[in-house]
Amino acid sequence: MNTTRQTAPASGWLIFVLVAVVGLFYVKWFPYYNRAFVAASHHSIGQSILMGTSASPPAASLSAALAYALAYGKAIWQAMVLGLLLGSAVQALLPVQWIARALGRSGFGSVAAGGLLAIPGMMCTCCAAPVVVGLRARHASPGGAIAFWLGNTVLNPATLVFMGFVLGWHWAGLRLALGVLMVFGLGYLVNRLVTPEEAQAADDQLAQLARAPVEGNAFVRWFRIFLAMAVRLVPEYIVLILLLGAARAWLFPHIGPDIGNQIGWIVALAVAGTLFVIPTAGEVPIVQAMLALGIGVGPAGALLMTLPPVSVPSLAMVARSFRPRVLSVVALAVVGFGVIAGGLAIALGF
Repeated sequence: MNTTRQTAPASGWLIFVLVAVVGLFYVKWFPYYNRAFVAASHHSIGQSILMGTSASPPAASLSAALAYALAYGKAIWQAMVLGLLLGSAVQALLPVQWIARALGRSGFGSVAAGGLLAIPGMMCTCCAAPVVVGLRARHASPGGAIAFWLGNTVLNPATLVFMGFVLGWHWAGLRLALGVLMVFGLGYLVNRLVTPEEAQAADDQLAQLARAPVEGNAFVRWFRIFLAMAVRLVPEYIVLILLLGAARAWLFPHIGPDIGNQIGWIVALAVAGTLFVIPTAGEVPIVQAMLALGIGVGPAGALLMTLPPVSVPSLAMVARSFRPRVLSVVALAVVGFGVIAGGLAIALGF
């Protein structure tokens, strides 16, 4: 088989790091640095994307769907492009052995690495999903990939800072404590769900992939993988965003003092938060607006833990990279963490 020389591993690594650093600085680090001063001085980072200043979202309709999709798209499109670039670059520029060595083991080490690597990313769940797809394609362990995915949102240092200035540092502390348990605990649990047969099959696939010759130029492969990921992931993503934008009125029919600290409300909003999709740090103005409208701290705590980590669109985007049982466990666990957060907010007198 005729093959052309691919980009040297060192060159591929350097290019990947350059794209990641420049992209994250432009899309995340610098804007969030400036927004931190806004949060500190105004104790706000903007209006709730869910319903603005109203006590309820608009009725389900095409206009409601389009309005939310446009507002959401404006907030995340740059990060989504970056996520697709990085997710495809992982597959085209980095040797498969490097990913397997850092994130491929079934123990806690890959989970710790995935969670820690996520912290500077600070992406929303949907924008991190293409990177997770790329990591799994290069045989990152399920637990390591899950830790990376969840860590981008719940351990986002910028969001924690915004939360402290806007909602109070007790809320930020609650989010951080439960976020650490969610990221590293769920990652470890997912790795424990891998059977010996599945682990052996993954090792065989990795060995076969490492031995296989790579055809063509690395940059051409990068473009092809980027295009394939965009064609596969973006259309379903847009459709689901539109559906959720219209469904706001059903997931969050009314917000006010009548939504108190009863367990029914906590569970209901934990489920709604897990299903719904928001941009990075969007939970901060949402919870701020809801507390101002008189909602109980229990449901507010539930939303604080469940809105960021996963959503229907992000679960759909990574569906081919994990077994259905794994994603079901993750989604149910996120709901559980939301209920725990609501209970702790009540118990601690928030």
